[in-house]
Order: sequence, then C-alpha cells, then structure tokens
Amino acid sequence: MPGMVVFGRRWGIASDDLVFPGSFELFVRVLWWIGTLILYTHHRGHFDCNGKGVLHTYLVGLLVVLALIILSLWSIVYVSAQGTITNPGPRRSIPALVYLRALLYIPELVWACLGAFWVSDDSKGCDLATVGAVVAAVIASWIILLFTGVGVVFVFDPLGNPRTQPAAMEPLGVRDLQSTEGTQFFSTARSLAVKVWESRLRLLCCCLPQDESHRAAFSSIAQLVSRFFSDTDLVPSDIAAGLALLHQEQDKMEQSRDPDDIVTHSPSSPIAELEKASHCMQFAAAAYGWPLYIYSNLLTGPCKLSGDCCRSRAAEYDIVGGDHLGCHFSSILQSTGLQYRDFIHVSFHNQIYEIPFFVALDHKREAVLVAVRGTLSLKDVLTDLSAECENLPIEGVTGACYAHKGMCQAAGYIYRKLVNDGILNQAFSVAPEYKLVITGHSLGAGTASLLAILLRPSFPTLQCYSFSPPGGLLSKALADYSKDFVVSVVLGKDLVPRLSIPNMEDLKRKILKIVSNCNKPKYRILLRGCWYELFGGDPDDFPTEMDNRREEELSQPLLGEESLIIRHSSSYQSLASDDSPAHKAAHLPLFLPGRVLHITEDGPSRRSCCAYHHSAWSNEMAFRSILISPRMLADHMPDAVLRALNSLTSERPFSLCPSSLNDSQHNTI
Repeated sequence: MPGMVVFGRRWGIASDDLVFPGSFELFVRVLWWIGTLILYTHHRGHFDCNGKGVLHTYLVGLLVVLALIILSLWSIVYVSAQGTITNPGPRRSIPALVYLRALLYIPELVWACLGAFWVSDDSKGCDLATVGAVVAAVIASWIILLFTGVGVVFVFDPLGNPRTQPAAMEPLGVRDLQSTEGTQFFSTARSLAVKVWESRLRLLCCCLPQDESHRAAFSSIAQLVSRFFSDTDLVPSDIAAGLALLHQEQDKMEQSRDPDDIVTHSPSSPIAELEKASHCMQFAAAAYGWPLYIYSNLLTGPCKLSGDCCRSRAAEYDIVGGDHLGCHFSSILQSTGLQYRDFIHVSFHNQIYEIPFFVALDHKREAVLVAVRGTLSLKDVLTDLSAECENLPIEGVTGACYAHKGMCQAAGYIYRKLVNDGILNQAFSVAPEYKLVITGHSLGAGTASLLAILLRPSFPTLQCYSFSPPGGLLSKALADYSKDFVVSVVLGKDLVPRLSIPNMEDLKRKILKIVSNCNKPKYRILLRGCWYELFGGDPDDFPTEMDNRREEELSQPLLGEESLIIRHSSSYQSLASDDSPAHKAAHLPLFLPGRVLHITEDGPSRRSCCAYHHSAWSNEMAFRSILISPRMLADHMPDAVLRALNSLTSERPFSLCPSSLNDSQHNTI
C-alpha cells in the first residue's frame, strides 16, 4: 500500500498500519477514562478542597475529551482494519479521521496544562489519592504527546513532498518516461533520494571521520540503496507482511517437495574437506578477537583474558597494531592454541576497505595461515555495503572478471601488506615447506576468496576456506576459476550467502506479487506471521486474488500489484514465469566463490537444540534465491558455523533431537 497522504505530504505509514498503535492507545485511553470516572464519582457533590472548581472542571472536561478520543480511535482502528494491502477503497475516510484525531490533541494539551496548574497551585487540602490521580493523568497526557511526536518523526518521509500525479486516463503507476517532463521528474527525484540516503548514512556514522574515502563510500552506497527503492512505493509494514507471507509460502513448497528428491548419502561426501574446514574455522572465528571469545565463553572467558589483557608486552606490540590492551591478541592465543612465536604478523588496523587480519604458522596442518576478520565495526559495514561491481582482471581467466567493490578493495589492501611488506616472505623463510592457506568468515570470507585469487599466480598450491561468504561476490568466470582452490561453507538458511543485488531484486518482485495477491487485511497477515515465527504450526493458506483468474491472465499484472510501482524498471516484471526472458537480471550477476559445501539441519528447523548432520556439495545456483527463516541470521553467526562443523567432524556426533537418531544421513539435490 502506498504511503498515506495527509497534511499535504506522503508519510512512511499506510492507512492500514493504524490498527496496532490505535488499539494500544485505545486500550490505554479506556482504562484512563474508567479511572477518571471513578475519581469523579467518588468526589461528586463534595469537592471540599482548595481549587475545587478547577478540579471539577478538569475532571468533567477530561471525561469528555477522553470520550471523544476513544470514539475517534475506535473509528480509526475499525476503518484501518478494512480492505487489503492493495485495496485501500474501504479506508478512504482514514485521512479525515486522522485530521479529527490531530485536532483532539489541542484540548488534551489544554487540559494537561489545566491539571498541572491545579496540582501546583490549588491542590492544598486535598487528599493525596486525588492529587496523585491528577498528577498521573497529567503525566500520562504528556507522555502520550511525547510518544506521538516521536512517532511522527519516525514515519516522516523526507521524500514525501507532493508528487506529480499521472494523467487521469493513464493507468496508475504507469509514467511516460520517454517524455522530457517525466525524465526530468525522475532525475530530480533520484537526486533527492541520493542526498537523503547520504544524510542518513552520515548521521548513522557520525562517529567516523568525514574524510574523502568515507564520503565516496557514502555516495556509492546511497546511490545503490536509492536505486533499489526508486521503483516501488512500499512502506515498511508492507515489506514485513510480504516477508511473513513469503516465509509460509516457501515452507509450503518445502513440505510438498517430492520424496524422490532425497537420495542416500553419497560416497563422495566431503569428509576430508569438513575436517580441514573445521580446523580453519577456529582461526576465522579467532580473528574476531575478544568480543566473540567472550560471547562464546561467557563463564570462563573473562577470567582467562583478565590476566593477559593489561600485561606489559612492549616487544610484542611491534607486530600487533591497534590492540592497546592486548585483549584481542590474548583471545586469539586462547582460541587457536598457538604460541606467540607462531605469529608472523597481527594487524587490528581498521578503516573502510582496510580490515584486520593475522598471519600465523599452523604447525598442525603445516601451513602458513592468513585469517581475515569479518564484520565487527561500522567501517566494516560500509565495506560490506559498497556492493557495486569492480573490474578484477586475472591473467588466464577468460570471460568477464569483476567482483564486489568493497571486498575487492579490502583484498587489495591485504595483498599489498602481504607481498609488498614482505610478510609472506618472512613466513616462508621460517617454514619454506609449508603451504599457504587463507580463511575468513562473512566479510572476511569474501575478502579471503578474492585475496586467494590475487595470490594464486604466485602460490599455485594455496587453499582458501571461505565460511558464510556473501553471495554477491564474483562474476561467473572468477567463480569457476576459484573452484580449484576455494571451498565455501554455508550453514542452513544463512542469509548472507544468498545476498546479492539480483537476489534482492528478485525478493522485491516476490514481495510485490505476494502482497498484491493476498486478499486478507494486513493486520491479520502480521498477527499470523508473528504466531508462525514464534510457535510454528502449519503454514497458513491465505486465499488470494489469483484464485479466480484465468490461466491466460496470469502473465498480466494485477491492479493492486501495479499500484505499488512508481515507475517501471528492468528490475520489476509482473507475473511472468521466473524462467522467462522478462526476468533477465538488470544487474551484473555475482556468485559464491569456489565449490560450495552446504550444511543442513537434521530435525525441525525451529529446534535450535538439534545438531547439524547433513553436508553435501552444492551448486552456486542453489543460492540464487533468499530464503525467509527464523534462522536466516542465526545460521550466519561464526559460533554457529563452528559448532556445526565440530558436530560433523566429531567421532560420535551427538544430537538432542530424538528423531535424528533414526534417520540416515542424506543429501538434498
């Protein structure tokens, strides 16, 4: 549903978003009215304290004002609950009701001031219960007014100035982009959107230095984000409803999967790679330093680090930078089990496109190991969000060679440190027979994969283990090239390996379709979605507006779906088949690096007690769609990945799920 238009501008809230806030305020106001009525009834006829006339007027006026507010709130809640997301017709009176409710803030403010005046000047001689009740009413009035102001700030849309309306005979959402007027309009809108997103980023990252590199990153990210949202008119609750519906739709499809798709465990199961991956994941997790170590060892971690953090190590700081108390390095020692002499270089220097890493001698695997840290700061987030493509020509690779800009820059920074500063030469001078291994998690995984590609010509035997890498990382040519030396490990329904601009465009298109097709009001969708996420159950089978449509009409957009489009773009197509030419990517496609090892869950997906027992080689094309799940973020956490790998590689896998004891291991194809 497009944003509601009141007071001459568009807001970041729709006319069907007032059910929940209105119901909550209605509940509070009813209790307040009942309490005021009891107080008035108790004192009626014997107001025997100072200022009794003012008190009588205040209570009567408050009862009247509260009654009017309750009626207006009930009307808003009732009307807001009508219709569907894309059928606002039954809610056409909402703006008038909002104006009425806004007018009632005036007498409420006046009565709050009157109550404050009585308490401060005329309440002497009155019983404490009466004074306390009036004080509570005054405070409640000011709190509600304050929260209302905060709410207005939150739903304010800086881009909500009145927009040029389409011609009367023109279908809603369709604009003549070939005309000079239309082109100028959207060019101005895009420029304004970019400026707004830049301002938001600067405000969010106000603690960072506003130098040229940061300003360039803000501009690049703002252009990317504004482009993504420029062709739709959705409010946040529409997206939440769409995600709730999409999650249930995906679960229905998963439950109806043909059992023939499940085959017995293949002899080619990657047991050897799992053992190596489990070992390397310890170093990838250790690169996060003390925050992850404390989080993973809440009871013993602080005690183990407390004796080392502030210890004087003047000589050690020659190779450890940016770790003033030594807590990061101490946690790395505890996590990896290595000695200080095993570390060649440790850097905690962190800027945009410059992320921490360390180089150590792994005597157990006879390897010079480079571990790159994942996202742990706002600067890392900016590196993550710099998701545009950057050329990365590699000798001997045919086809288009490009990669994620932010991680490409970070890999170049570490490459220069390792090669130009002689760090790798120093390591191999100590252990010339060792091989080179690179690892990392999340941002560190993407950077490690690109670093491995850059170093491969000089170190043909190197190996890279990439844990939960971002999906939008490499072009197809580079992804195929990296399969000889990169192994990517993905856990469950992890969001990040499925995250890329084309996948986000696909998710946006699916949300547009599913919210347009559903003929239930938004509040019911959100209530059912919350229940399903918290308690599970069977996916809801919401009736849709597609139920009675003829098959030949399915290639045409629904009116509701069309109304959510500000302008047509190559990122959006209506109800055509996902395999049709209409759905060719508008953005350059990016893929996961190397061979993909997918670890899936044994047992119900909502039972986090279950160990992960299934692993199989997967295809990067299996991650071309975002899966909605309560575990889509939890499965990305480095401690979860490490636990899953340890469970798979332990001699006697242990599971708390009884059902898993009777199931044989299998791969999903």
